[in-house]
Amino acid sequence: MQASPSSLKTRLELSAILYDLDGTIADTDPTHFIAWQECLRPYGIEINPEFYEQRMSGKLNPVLIAELLPHLSVEESEQLADFKEARFRELARQLPPMQGLRELIDWASRRGLKQAVVTNAPRENVQFMLDSLKLSQVFDQVVIADDLGIGKPDPTPYTHTLEQLGLESNQAIAFEDSPSGVRSAVAAGIFTVGVTSTQTPEALQKLGVELAIADFTDTTLWSLLNEAKVS
Repeated sequence: MQASPSSLKTRLELSAILYDLDGTIADTDPTHFIAWQECLRPYGIEINPEFYEQRMSGKLNPVLIAELLPHLSVEESEQLADFKEARFRELARQLPPMQGLRELIDWASRRGLKQAVVTNAPRENVQFMLDSLKLSQVFDQVVIADDLGIGKPDPTPYTHTLEQLGLESNQAIAFEDSPSGVRSAVAAGIFTVGVTSTQTPEALQKLGVELAIADFTDTTLWSLLNEAKVS
């Protein structure tokens, strides 16, 4: 069951908004899919969108490559990951932000809320995307799984972000699109909203999101935010 405005108002004293990057701040997964498709084909692996969504979306590159190409050495795995991410950046130069994102960022800024990015993406991709979207000066924290040594679905990226912001889990709302990201935010005890760029609403709800939205223009989301107690 999805949340009602009163449930968010009851549970939260909202002090921060936490955003995943890929599939949340921007709909990057179609571009990642094309890059992976190109990079895996020489290894005899053909992927389709369903395989990508179920087996690949949101995972750290070392984990993903180890599952698909376990015979590669660490060095070969790193080279493949670097090549794939370079190809992604070539393809992603004109990606727009998710609809309604800038309005949400402005809404949060006017209310003095902290804002952070929490991502499994490689650092070079993170900086590239934030620069491309003109968001590099927006966020109070940018937490990258590689820097922590552990990524989503472990809750550490989110618990670390809360610690850095000096907040408790009931003071934040998280936006996520992938199963690994949702599991991470939910396990950290954060009120989690699922963005349906890569998964169905039903799949996200089974993972524990309070609300599933197509993008940040969703009217139910804005009812929730406007009913929340901002602190």
